[in-house]
Amino acid sequence: MSNIAVQKKENAEGSTLSRREWDPFRMMRDMLRWDPFREMAPAFAAEPAGLSPAFEIKETKDAFVFKADVPGIKEADLDVNVVGNRLTISGKRDAEKEEKGDRYYTFERSYGSFTRTFTLPDQPDPSHLKAELTNGELTVVVPKAPGAVARRVPVSSGDRPKT
Repeated sequence: MSNIAVQKKENAEGSTLSRREWDPFRMMRDMLRWDPFREMAPAFAAEPAGLSPAFEIKETKDAFVFKADVPGIKEADLDVNVVGNRLTISGKRDAEKEEKGDRYYTFERSYGSFTRTFTLPDQPDPSHLKAELTNGELTVVVPKAPGAVARRVPVSSGDRPKT
């Protein structure tokens, strides 16, 4: 995409008009609310997108730590499973009951169920797995198996005195 530079011009009163670089796509988006990616959206874009919590995953020396934003989901509606080296986290959030006569001006919150499965790179220790829900944040700690934790191996010299 190329930008077109607009030079400063002097109008009839003698004042200078300055303009920034002109981007035709920015103009289309701003003026016409045109979105070139809208055509890639699902055909039923008016329907809610569904529940898809954001995850943050990190590896520490001793464990894998998964954090997910799950506001409004109760502890009883969450399920955490480990099978082999696969961690599956699922849950659901039910829609609020609509009262007759209520008028919604916008509907942006997501409801429904979700399932996310992650493959752990090293053998986990599922017997010590911990999951905690605090203030709408789910934290799952999957410890590494004792054999999977890195350990220092001493290096011996291959040079031996000749006898």
